[in-house]
Amino acid sequence: MAHGDRRAQGLARVAVVVRAGAAPLWWAGVFAAGVGVLVPGLTGRRIGVLAGAALFIIAAAVVSYRRRGRYSALTRGAARAGKHDVLQDRAVTVRNWRRGHRWWLLLTFAAALGSSFVVPAAGGMLLAGTGVGLWLKAAWLGRRERAEDALLWVRVDWLGARGGRPAGKAVKAYRGTGIAAGDAAPGGARRRAAALV
Repeated sequence: MAHGDRRAQGLARVAVVVRAGAAPLWWAGVFAAGVGVLVPGLTGRRIGVLAGAALFIIAAAVVSYRRRGRYSALTRGAARAGKHDVLQDRAVTVRNWRRGHRWWLLLTFAAALGSSFVVPAAGGMLLAGTGVGLWLKAAWLGRRERAEDALLWVRVDWLGARGGRPAGKAVKAYRGTGIAAGDAAPGGARRRAAALV
């Protein structure tokens, strides 16, 4: 591949970055929706839950399919990672993403909770749907990784200050390794071997 600097670089798994926000968005959404159904709101609970269900489905679909073309293009141009490239641990990648997005996560949770006074549960279900969309996108990446028998990595310095733009404009190309590299399985989940669950 002709893209990017071939000097040794720190690399983070693309799928791990994608799914890093899935769990906090899901649980924040579930909690906000749970609290929301206790509040009658302006529309009433029934309308709020029905609107929330629609938002859940829409958010999951939009997030899951968003920028797939960009991911595919970067995947096609992936070069083999060099022997001196440093593969970042899954836990470090997740921690960096969540630390970089902590205030955004808190604000979205507060907004979802506050929206319950207007449309009960809808904001929380929207957040939960966003989390599911990220899981679905990571699973799609995992299927591509298995099909190509190669894991996808992105340079850490291209991810941005918050560590979370694996298909952003700054990313010129991905790098690839064998399927057994690193401590995350295809799709970014923890490897289910030995002590890993």
